[in-house]
Amino acid sequence: MVPVLIVGGSLVGLSASVFLGRLGVSHMVAERRAATSEHPRGRGNNMRTMELFRTAGLEPDIRKAAAVLSGNHGIMQTDKLSGGESRWLSARLTGAAPETNVCSTRRCACSQNDLEPVLLAHASALGGDVRFGTELTSFTEDRDGVTCELRERESGRTYSMRTAYLLAADGPRSPVRERLGIGQSGGGDLFHNVSVTFRSKLLRQVVGDKRFLVCYLNGTEGEGVLLPVDNEEKWVFHVPWFPERGQTLESFTDTRIADHIRAAAGVRDLDVEVTGRAPWHAADRVADRYRQGRVFLIGDSAHEMPPTGAFGSNTGIQDAHNLAWKLTAVLSGWAGEGLLDTYENERRPVALATSARAIEQAAREQHPGYTAAQGGGQSTDLMTVSLGYRYVSTAVSGADTDAPTIPQTLRLQADPGTRAPHMSVVHNGDTKSTIDLYERCFVLLCGLADGPWPSAAHAAAAKLGVPLVSYRAGAGPDFDVDTSPALAAGAEDWAATHGVTPQGAVLVRPDGMVAWRSGGLPANPEDELTHVLQGLLSR
Repeated sequence: MVPVLIVGGSLVGLSASVFLGRLGVSHMVAERRAATSEHPRGRGNNMRTMELFRTAGLEPDIRKAAAVLSGNHGIMQTDKLSGGESRWLSARLTGAAPETNVCSTRRCACSQNDLEPVLLAHASALGGDVRFGTELTSFTEDRDGVTCELRERESGRTYSMRTAYLLAADGPRSPVRERLGIGQSGGGDLFHNVSVTFRSKLLRQVVGDKRFLVCYLNGTEGEGVLLPVDNEEKWVFHVPWFPERGQTLESFTDTRIADHIRAAAGVRDLDVEVTGRAPWHAADRVADRYRQGRVFLIGDSAHEMPPTGAFGSNTGIQDAHNLAWKLTAVLSGWAGEGLLDTYENERRPVALATSARAIEQAAREQHPGYTAAQGGGQSTDLMTVSLGYRYVSTAVSGADTDAPTIPQTLRLQADPGTRAPHMSVVHNGDTKSTIDLYERCFVLLCGLADGPWPSAAHAAAAKLGVPLVSYRAGAGPDFDVDTSPALAAGAEDWAATHGVTPQGAVLVRPDGMVAWRSGGLPANPEDELTHVLQGLLSR
């Protein structure tokens, strides 16, 4: 039996493989495509996603793969590229400021066709059994596992496989979700596009020194979205498509597309060589359930949202990260089955709130092809959406149940259910972020150099068989986590940053989310920790 079978080997499925591999969970990935994606899309990787990739050791390879666009920043809007009036909707989407104040790393523009090979290489190196050209044809669940029927698409060979848990990362039209009869809520299709890859050497001269990541063309003749691929001659153009007006996909011929791009550029004789096209649909749909028995939905199978804000794949990758440690805990025997219910409890509200914000962003940006009116009021900024979401579930003790899933302003002070604060520290001789400490086990941070928290943590963990380490945090080499770099940069001390007194402690989950905190020193720290862990882990 394979402990985990992941159906779908795109960004989310491969990320799930990496996260499970990092935690030592044997698994297999079945992907119906013959290879990784060739189409440059889904390039926006937000700060939280890059934190997860950084902790998992992927960041250097991802930034190397993304080097060609490392100098491109922001979203520009214009009526035409040549001689049109333009404005920056967002002048900076990547780079150092301002996210380094609250993050362990920064955003990264790495297109799906460049990112998937990096994920695949790491997944394979970590022991993931990734099988391309393989599709799931049926599955049957029983009390002890799931029997899956798989087919090799080229040879036609079929075979059965048993798995303890099935993860459906099989896209927005998820066959697994449909077979389970899980419905969806939301506004449905919002707008449609034909994504076109093309070559043009002269377009570089038209663009000039404008190094955008995305350019919205809102002219009446060349409406669409332009994205550079190499800043030289490879480009992507999203042409609005209106099937409700009778437009068919077949009507988007090479000639029509080329003329449309020329109109957008404002250059009649622009060289345009169409190299590929693929339809895509911006939609607002969230699955009514994320779990049915031993089957879980992750990524686009669980939620669809517009591309504005680049939340879709990021939300899916964070789904996978949330679920990976919980599956590990249950499979390893240190958590009860009820822990897996918290996946839906935590991630579905995030998808609902994030999709609503993405729709609002599409209206505010006047995304080509989308005609909804812009809403009023002040929007939550994109960094707050990316980093500020909070969880309420039994895997969090002491969460504010009245607080919104995504707050209006970013405030990361170790409130239970939020992402643990970032501080630049020295640990084992290396300067890193506190975020880098959270991956393989629970972590207890405490401030007293000679207090009872470390021994209490060791005793509670040994009693329950739970992987947990404790670190004493404070300024100077006498502490396990030396916060001197953070203090030198103007940050508050460890206790103030984490909302506790020097006698307090903060328990952080393997996914970097705060599970519980104690403002001060309880009468019996060992009993308190034992009780808290039992509740968090459905013991």
